[in-house]
Amino acid sequence: MMLSNRDQLALYKRVCALAVEAGDLLKRGFSRRVAVSYKGRIDPVTEVDLASERFIVEKINGAYPDHDILTEEDTIKRKRASRFRWIIDPLDGTVNFAHGFPIYCVSIAVEYDGEVIAGAVCDPERGELFHAARGRGAYLNKQRLHISREKNLERALLATGFAYDIGTSRRNNLGYFARMAKQAQGIRRPGSAAIDLCWVAAGRLDGFWELKLHPWDTAAAVLILKEAGGKYSRVNGKPYAITDPDLLATNGHLHDPMRRVLTGKYRGTNRK
Repeated sequence: MMLSNRDQLALYKRVCALAVEAGDLLKRGFSRRVAVSYKGRIDPVTEVDLASERFIVEKINGAYPDHDILTEEDTIKRKRASRFRWIIDPLDGTVNFAHGFPIYCVSIAVEYDGEVIAGAVCDPERGELFHAARGRGAYLNKQRLHISREKNLERALLATGFAYDIGTSRRNNLGYFARMAKQAQGIRRPGSAAIDLCWVAAGRLDGFWELKLHPWDTAAAVLILKEAGGKYSRVNGKPYAITDPDLLATNGHLHDPMRRVLTGKYRGTNRK
């Protein structure tokens, strides 16, 4: 049975509404001290991560009890073998959140037969909801999103991130960062992959790359980027799926130059 346009639109509206509601929950938690525990050496989880996830999951179970759910904190153990799967990051930017640094978000996406059909990323601190449905364009609140027009890597503002195992892993993005820093105008590290991707979609950033990502980091935001006219692949230029660990996302014009820098094949200006 094919998914009707009406059913897709209903899911899209539900995703957006749920992201806003969960974002409000995060913002209320941000205004007070929260308990922080650690899943790894520097990999935190707060009580608000868990509360946000419980809230989202309860809402989905109430409306769509037969749908599968994939969450970052993995509080869902039952798999239903559904054609639908919700992919949730209840709090992207936990380190920022735990330190009172106001860049964090909630990311929610829905897959149908393995393809993301709707996604929303809510940044509650700025009152911004980035959202998209397959084939319907991407939006920031009610404004249509478009990627930037920058074609010169030396004038590009980029973003990246670093995995929690940066201190112990040899594949830690530092080499990529060093190469790119010599070519781009600037590189930022906001601390939320979902926000980074949405800012590329909005034209605030011209490109983004990161290693060791997970489906909940990118599922919603990659759809938003795609619907805004952006381009994405793996760092080596091969096709990207949300189960892949590395991602290169750009305005399209800078995709090949960035790929060549990251793979050590760029012959542009090497500023000193």
